[in-house]
Amino acid sequence: MIIEELYREHWSLVCGFLLRRTRDPHLAEDLAQETFVKATRALLGWRGENPAAWLLAIARNVLLDHVRRRRTELALPDPDDLGVPPIGVDALEVRDVLDRLPAQHRKLLELVYLEGFSMVEVAAMTGKKHNTIKTAVWRARATFAEEYGATR
Repeated sequence: MIIEELYREHWSLVCGFLLRRTRDPHLAEDLAQETFVKATRALLGWRGENPAAWLLAIARNVLLDHVRRRRTELALPDPDDLGVPPIGVDALEVRDVLDRLPAQHRKLLELVYLEGFSMVEVAAMTGKKHNTIKTAVWRARATFAEEYGATR
């Protein structure tokens, strides 16, 4: 796959990923451009794995580099925007329960809740349908809730 095809097929995914994290359309576009420049430079080293996952990993690194250079903090999304009720749990307990989950459940929950990828992005990264990922995340959350409830 050549870089023009990657750009056409994945620009909106990469730009949307960066926009949700920066909340600045101009910055998101600049970082998306930098992502594709880095992807162009790294194209020879690309082993042909999932292009969306590869580009999102580059975008995440570009964003982290930007934050480090600027020494700015990105605003956390409002919990109401995420639809997540405020919770007061011990992070170590959560990590312990996550570690006991099957690897697939753990990875999905980490991608969505700890690393902040949307379900659409996870679907693109894994090559699965959005509804398949929604169902898998729902099952992973149910397993997590069951395990977490057993520890209390």
